[in-house]
Amino acid sequence: MTWLIFAFLSAALLGFYDVCKKKALQGNPVVPVLFLNTLFCSLIFLPVALRPDVPFGGWEVQRYIVLKCLIVLSSWLCGYYGMKYLPLTLVGPINATRPVMVLLGALLLFGERLNLYQWVGVLLAILSFYMLSRSGKKEGIDFRHNRWIALTVLAAVLGAVSGLYDKYLMAAPEAGGVGLNRMTVQSYYNFYQCLLMGIVLVKGKGARPPFSLVPCSLRYIILVSLFLSAADFAYFYALSLDGAMISVVSMVRRGSVVVSFAVGALVFREKNLRSKAVDLALVLLGMLFLYLGTK
Repeated sequence: MTWLIFAFLSAALLGFYDVCKKKALQGNPVVPVLFLNTLFCSLIFLPVALRPDVPFGGWEVQRYIVLKCLIVLSSWLCGYYGMKYLPLTLVGPINATRPVMVLLGALLLFGERLNLYQWVGVLLAILSFYMLSRSGKKEGIDFRHNRWIALTVLAAVLGAVSGLYDKYLMAAPEAGGVGLNRMTVQSYYNFYQCLLMGIVLVKGKGARPPFSLVPCSLRYIILVSLFLSAADFAYFYALSLDGAMISVVSMVRRGSVVVSFAVGALVFREKNLRSKAVDLALVLLGMLFLYLGTK
């Protein structure tokens, strides 16, 4: 299954994206870093958007992409703030619960029924989230009253909404979707994000201290854009292939937590790793049951 191979490739690239994002945010404010990220992503996809085989489609197409931009950018803003102020080994497992949210979204929106394996996966994800809250308390992080936890969870929810919406955009009209060109979606939603972040940056300039990059930050910001663009390319390509299952693709992509967790432990020297490793194992086990439930 070619789409599954690209889903795994996207997961690995997303793991390195999270690591570089954490490095880029160290000592830097969120909004300028996110603006530069969207700017570099837009420049990467500018040649693609100019290709004759990538249709613009007019407002009938672009309105769908604008909505995707708003969903993704909202998720990114929340996620960037969470990533800046929380340990990577805590953020990763929370993000890894996103497939459960996708599955529950499919249940609510499309009337799908969960089988026994899928219910086990959902329950394990809920248990892992409870265990994560206990691990967070050991570092003085109260899940119920911490704004950064709330933003990270909201980012995961919006990411799940984006995943469900992506499948709708990519699916052929005869399958109930819109049938948009995947490169049109990926190119133009980056442009819209850059435009919106530029407005946010300019409008909020007076409310923030002057932005100056910490040495070496630009290198990491560029790497964030490169890894994200490559991960999204693999992701959209996987969804565009026949037989691709959004629940499985979303689940496999969350395997990126293995990369980010390992780097958080080895490079950032984060604390309470044994307890978090148990939480991560529960997340991965839940993902395994979700996968078994889709077969």
